[in-house]
Amino acid sequence: MPGAGVTFGVNVTIRKATAADVPALLPMIRELYNLHELWDIEKYGVLPDVLDRYAKWLPQRAVDARSVFLVAEVGGENNLSSKPGGAVAGYVVGTVEEEIPIYRVREFGFVHDLWVQPGHRGRGVAKALTLAAVEVFRQIGVVQVRLDTVASNDAARRVFEACGFHEAAREMIRTL
Repeated sequence: MPGAGVTFGVNVTIRKATAADVPALLPMIRELYNLHELWDIEKYGVLPDVLDRYAKWLPQRAVDARSVFLVAEVGGENNLSSKPGGAVAGYVVGTVEEEIPIYRVREFGFVHDLWVQPGHRGRGVAKALTLAAVEVFRQIGVVQVRLDTVASNDAARRVFEACGFHEAAREMIRTL
């Protein structure tokens, strides 16, 4: 996967993101966090400078060999290029995290964000991004991939289950 785009559909290509992609992703990130705050502000209430933080963090993910940062493109002339060639339909970003030292799994891939633009939903883009992220984590050498999804986000849960994920815990929050 790293180094070349992979086509998952007639007009959907998943490719490694670059720092040049970040400006186009920032509005998506704003939409993602607006939605998350609507669903559960206690868990997902972000700082006012969240976009500035992402603008610094994402370029680091683009060059970090132990991170996953991919974009989905639709259309474009060259569907197998590692260079941008179509409209960005979504993105996924994840990192390798350490587990506490009492478990057999010492580290795991963690998907922080996955977003598909509303006009591209229901076409397999989220599944393609998820499976591509899992493959990159596999190539990195991790043996487990984890993610969180909002309790009420049934559509996301269906996508992740279709990609082989299962519910392993229920996080509970009490704000003091």
